[in-house]
Amino acid sequence: MRRLRQLAQRTPPGRERYIDLLRALAITMVVLGHWGVTVIGYDNGRPAGHSALADLRWAWPLTWVAQVMPVFFLVGGYANAASLTSRRRRGGSATGWLVDRSARLIRPTTVLLLVLAAGAGIATLRGADAAQVREVIWFATIPLWFLVAYVAVVALTPPMYALHRRFGLAVPVVLVALVALGDLGRLLGPAVLADGNYLLGWLAVHQVGFAWYDAARPDNRAGHAAPRGLFRRRLPLSGRAGAVLLGGGLVALVLLTVAGPYPVAMLHVPGERLDNAAPPSLALMAAAAAQLGLILLLRRPAGRWLRRSGPWQAVLAVNAVVLTLFLWHLTAAALLVGLLDALGVLPTPPVGSAAWWAWRVPWLLALAAVLTVLVAVFGPVEARTRRPAATGTAGAGGRRLRAGLALAGYAGVLVGLLLNSLTPKEGPEPLGLPAPALVAYLAGAGLLRLLRSGRDRPG
Repeated sequence: MRRLRQLAQRTPPGRERYIDLLRALAITMVVLGHWGVTVIGYDNGRPAGHSALADLRWAWPLTWVAQVMPVFFLVGGYANAASLTSRRRRGGSATGWLVDRSARLIRPTTVLLLVLAAGAGIATLRGADAAQVREVIWFATIPLWFLVAYVAVVALTPPMYALHRRFGLAVPVVLVALVALGDLGRLLGPAVLADGNYLLGWLAVHQVGFAWYDAARPDNRAGHAAPRGLFRRRLPLSGRAGAVLLGGGLVALVLLTVAGPYPVAMLHVPGERLDNAAPPSLALMAAAAAQLGLILLLRRPAGRWLRRSGPWQAVLAVNAVVLTLFLWHLTAAALLVGLLDALGVLPTPPVGSAAWWAWRVPWLLALAAVLTVLVAVFGPVEARTRRPAATGTAGAGGRRLRAGLALAGYAGVLVGLLLNSLTPKEGPEPLGLPAPALVAYLAGAGLLRLLRSGRDRPG
C-alpha cells in the first residue's frame, strides 16, 4: 500500500489517468465475462466447458458492451504512441523502443508457457493421457489468441504511427474499408479474404488510439505540418462528439445485425454462421465506434473521480499486474474445475436454470480466490519489469543489424503463439504445447531478451 501511495503521489499532472482506468476495466470485464459465460459439463466422463451464449439469446445485445477487446486496443494505441514519442524525444530509436516494449508483454507470457509446459510434462510422466493434457493446456492458453494480434500491432507501431502523422484518421478509415472487403469474402466467398481481418480490424482501433493521444497532447505535434482535410483533423474529445459516435455506432450496429447478415452477439456463439470477433467484422468496428462514443461521454466525470487517491491507487494496482490477470484467468478455471472434479463435487446444472444462476456467485468468488493466488505468485514478474532510459546507437550498420534482430525476435514470438493457437486441441502433446511452437516462441523471446540486456550505448 505504501508503494501504491508513492506511485500515486508521483503521477505527473498531465497523465491521462482515464486510459489506465479503461485498461483495468477492459481486462477485468474480459476475465469476469469468460468466467461468467462458461458452462461446465461432462464429455465422455471428463469435464468440458463451452459458452452459455447459445442458450441465452436475450443476452446477445449485452455483448455490445461486454466485448471490450476494442477498448484494450484503443488504450494500447494511446499508450504506444505516448511511449514511442517520449522515447524519440529523449534521443532513443524505434528499435530500442520495440525491444524495451517487448519486455512487459513477453516476460509474463514466457513464465505462463514454461509453467504450463512443465506441469504438462510432469502430468504426462505420471501417466496422464497426452491428448487430455493438450486439451487442458489448449484451454488455458486461449488468451494467447489475443496476444498474437496485440504483439503484431506493437511491432507495427513505428511505421503505423508514421502513417498516422501523415494521413491522420484516413488510415483507420481505409483499414475499416478493408475489413468490410474481407467480410464480403466471408459472406460471398472466398472466405480466405477475411483472414487479414485478424490484423486489419485491431490495427484500425489501434490507430484511433494514436489519434486520441495526439488530440489529448497537442504539444506532441510540434514540428509537424498543421493537419489539413477531413481525415487529418484531430479526434474530437468532447461529449458532443461522444454522443455522435455512440448514436452512429448503435444505428450502424442495428442495421448490420438486426437487419443485416451479422450476428447480434459480438462474442463467439456456437452454431452461428459468422463470428464477429474472430476475425473482427464490420459489425465489431461499429461496436467499437459506439464504445468510443460512450468512453468520450464519461471521460470528464471519470477524470474527476480519478483525481481522488483511493480510486487512482486501485487503478494502479490492477495495471501493475493487468497482463498477469489476463494470462492466468483461464488457468485458474482449469485448476478449480480439476479440483472440484477430483473431489466429486463439480456442479453441472443446466444453463439458465435456477441452480445455474445460483452457482454464478460462488463460482466467480472461488475463481477469484484461485486467480489471486496465481497473481501473488506470478504477478511480480510483470510488476517488476523496468523500462530503461533511452540509449543511443553506435552506427548505421549496428542500427540496421539491431533492427533486423528485433524484428526476428518479434517474428519468433508471433510464430510460436500462432502455431499453438492453430494446433487442434485434440492432438496428443506430451508438453501440452506443440514443440515447434514452444521452440519458435522461446527463440524469439530469448533474442529480444539478449537485445534488451545488451542495449547500445551512446557512441
